[in-house]
Amino acid sequence: QVQLVESGGGLVQPGGSLRLSCAASGSIISINAMGWYRQAPGKQRELVAAITSGTSTNYADSVKGRFIISRDNAKNTVYLEMNSLKPEDTAVYYCNVECRVGVSSVSSWGQGTQVTVSS
Repeated sequence: QVQLVESGGGLVQPGGSLRLSCAASGSIISINAMGWYRQAPGKQRELVAAITSGTSTNYADSVKGRFIISRDNAKNTVYLEMNSLKPEDTAVYYCNVECRVGVSSVSSWGQGTQVTVSS
């Protein structure tokens, strides 16, 4: 019903920047919250940043001041601008979209994109 396609991951040196994108498609009536999560090896998945339909944002303490989440409602796309990257930011990053499909509320996950911060 809802497909999410992520892009933008890769290998970057400490202090570098990356921009992740996640485009949603399918039988979407409206999109509420959009967010990015990450999971490092041996750790639980954690919230990185989220943005509501009203563009209110929420960030994990570890990324405040370095990451910026934004959305383009016309394109059903959420972005994560990641700056001043650190080795501890290395993880698989997943986007999550909460939307209405028909009369149902659906929470969908992207396939994940690897971000590796290393010299």
